[in-house]
Amino acid sequence: MKDNVHPLIQHTPTDSGNVSVPALKVLSEITTSLSTDANVEQLLGRFLATMIRLAGAQAGAVRVITDDRSHLKLIGSLGLPNELVEHEALVSVDCGVCGKAAREVTVSSWNNVAFCKRQANAPFFSSACNTVVAVPLMHKNQVMGVYNLFLEEGKTVPEDVRLLFRSISEHLGIALENARLTRENMRISLMNERQMLANQIHDSLAQTLAYAKMRLTVLSDAMRHEDYPKAARYLGDVEEAVDLAYADLRDLITQYRDRINPRGLVPAIQELAKSFRKKANADVDFLNLVQDVNLSPDEEIQVFHIIQESLYNIAKHARARHVVITLDLEDGQYSVNVADDGVGVQKKNDESSTMGKSFGLTIMRERAARLNGKLSIESRPAGGTVIRLVFPQRKPDHPA
Repeated sequence: MKDNVHPLIQHTPTDSGNVSVPALKVLSEITTSLSTDANVEQLLGRFLATMIRLAGAQAGAVRVITDDRSHLKLIGSLGLPNELVEHEALVSVDCGVCGKAAREVTVSSWNNVAFCKRQANAPFFSSACNTVVAVPLMHKNQVMGVYNLFLEEGKTVPEDVRLLFRSISEHLGIALENARLTRENMRISLMNERQMLANQIHDSLAQTLAYAKMRLTVLSDAMRHEDYPKAARYLGDVEEAVDLAYADLRDLITQYRDRINPRGLVPAIQELAKSFRKKANADVDFLNLVQDVNLSPDEEIQVFHIIQESLYNIAKHARARHVVITLDLEDGQYSVNVADDGVGVQKKNDESSTMGKSFGLTIMRERAARLNGKLSIESRPAGGTVIRLVFPQRKPDHPA
């Protein structure tokens, strides 16, 4: 029978009759791949040929459990007819030998393929395959996926190979769990960024438009009473609010287009300072007092955006001529200071000066909270403002 390769898996098994693959070599290859393969589905597909060879099987498939743990999704196959691959793309987690392996969390064999033949409506399960072996991929006694191996009549999987399959299943189960955690973290990060964007729009653009709407109401009232001096003043307020809203929108677009330098936080701050010099026509010094900045990617993003928002507010409101950005680490606490020689913090009852300055402050504090840190804004005795971020250093990961 001619082998048909699932489209996700673009390789073919070699030495299909040889089952004497050294166990240590197989496990070594899997362990190495766990740290180098970014795509777990490709990793599982690549070892499918090894599993087929070890079992002396004529065909095989690999499935992963869906996020709701109700189905098994086919991600790769070798040696199966195309129509069977299409039919088996998604099966119930309780189906046949796969379900048995999932329930019992052990390598399972199924010699009565009549059930599989009936479910798939495929002659493959009587003419070419008489035994189905399911190898669960486990992590902490929870099934993450299944390898299916299809054997001809009279063939069985030796006990030593079954023991090797258990080790393989645990290693590949770790890969599946890591992939699941990565997807989950990406979803959480995306949701957090969307929430922060929504908050920033609310704190800036939405408030400005709300102010413009209120001014339109009094403008309409002044026009109705033919009070043209007031109408002219209110019209000026509306025009100013629309200009401010347009500027805020452009700034929001610019901020969320910016991407942190892939080389890390320090080069990103250097680029940010260089860009600020050109836009604000002010001197900017960046003092990095930390020999080895060891932050996670998420921590770097939060610090970067806090500094970015600080510089944005300085350019817009402070009328500063000199800015100093300082990064330091002392007693297990990172500190980031953004100091300027501008007009300083205005009084809270000065609505015209504080409305703009409050834009983004809520977002900055939320980002500081994600770092388990605190954000403060203080006036400098000599004039100007200091925005200070303090957050704890992560504990280093020690190997077990």
